Amino acid sequence: METAYKGVNRIIEGILIFIFALMVLDVVWQVFSRYVVGQSSSFTEEFARFSLIWLSILGAAYLNGKRAHLSMDYLIKKLEGEALKRRMRMIEILMMLFALIVMVIGGGNLVYITFILGQQSPAMGISLGFIYSIVPISGLLIMFYSIYNISKIADYVD
Repeated sequence: METAYKGVNRIIEGILIFIFALMVLDVVWQVFSRYVVGQSSSFTEEFARFSLIWLSILGAAYLNGKRAHLSMDYLIKKLEGEALKRRMRMIEILMMLFALIVMVIGGGNLVYITFILGQQSPAMGISLGFIYSIVPISGLLIMFYSIYNISKIADYVD
């Protein structure tokens, strides 16, 4: 499990760095073409928006796996021993259920419907199903990380 966790983290880190680099290049090109060339590119704003969507949703799944997501842990810190372990397991299970129901099932339906309806982005002309596909992918990643976190609760607590 540890090997899979480290491998998934490396892949996601690489993807996040790549998306961020593309977004920076896209915005630099937009500024250059607007102020130096005098004519802005038609796709750059849309590409920046889509890459920000991917960066934020995939980054949220990655932070969940690193246990670095935003949380209110005042009450959790008051617990000790087995009560703390039970509460942490319950939180991970709830996060896994949320990811399954909302992100995997709901996001999967969104992607499916978008492909069926043939919705395309106006400037780039690509199917919005590809853009929205990051939602169920990130949901699956959150579920993987929740399973990993449940298996490591004893390490976090002890």
